[in-house]
Amino acid sequence: MSEKFLSRRDRVPYQAIVDRPPFVLPNNARVAVWTIVNIENWLPENAQPRMVLPPPMGQPLLPDLPNWSWHEYGMRVGFWRFVEVLKSRGLSATLALNGSACEVYPAICKAALDAGWEFMGHGFVQKPMHKVEDEAAAIAQTIDAIRKFTGKPPRGWESPGLTETDQTIDLLAAAGIEYVADWVLDDQPVPIKTTSGEIVSVPYTVELNDVVMSAVQQQPSDEIYRRGRDQFDQLYKEGATIPRVMAISLHPYLTGAPHRIRYLEALYDHILSHEGVVMCTGEEILDIYKGQAGRK
Repeated sequence: MSEKFLSRRDRVPYQAIVDRPPFVLPNNARVAVWTIVNIENWLPENAQPRMVLPPPMGQPLLPDLPNWSWHEYGMRVGFWRFVEVLKSRGLSATLALNGSACEVYPAICKAALDAGWEFMGHGFVQKPMHKVEDEAAAIAQTIDAIRKFTGKPPRGWESPGLTETDQTIDLLAAAGIEYVADWVLDDQPVPIKTTSGEIVSVPYTVELNDVVMSAVQQQPSDEIYRRGRDQFDQLYKEGATIPRVMAISLHPYLTGAPHRIRYLEALYDHILSHEGVVMCTGEEILDIYKGQAGRK
């Protein structure tokens, strides 16, 4: 007998941003900006999640050394550019990491922990949730790996590729996850119904995500600045009356490349030149939302 799950619309009933209880940011800020740095374990023996170099004559080959190495560059070099950019501006980030990355990339995880970054679950390895044999076990493995490394379990979750099966959100809530980044459907946090009560969607992004800009759309190196500036400016204008959340999603092998990093710096400098902006982690946005009247 197949289990019946709530539909997506039943989980998140439609509510226009102009027709809901006020969402207030600290000091009446207009925009909360959070940075998500994604740390993934691409298994070298498997087909790679994405490619920068197509295989010769269009025939997939395993092992896929050039595309695995492209990603590995970010883990060895690109990530440390993020650390410097954020540290020099007094900024923190949310580290969305595969649970297995705690063992595969311990230097990265230690640097993030030392910098005071939030750790967020991102699957155990980089694999769509639809391809995970036992979702509950993978979620538990990820939470346990992060707890062992940081001393506390993650409060947030971003599924690999933002993928969810019908049961993923219920399993995450049952495991104690408090917020997710998969539901990219709003500029404010919204509650999601699960079999274990409500979980919160903290606004993530596919539009201001370097996978989309650099790997999928293959935009010029400065796209993160041009698009990010335009995104921020519009949200900042709207935030004068209805506050918004802006996410910046980064991957070390993409924006961490030498020809792109200066444009990330320029984006942060543009954002920081404005008053009425609060730079947050995902869990800080969650706590702001849950602290509003009538929310738990």
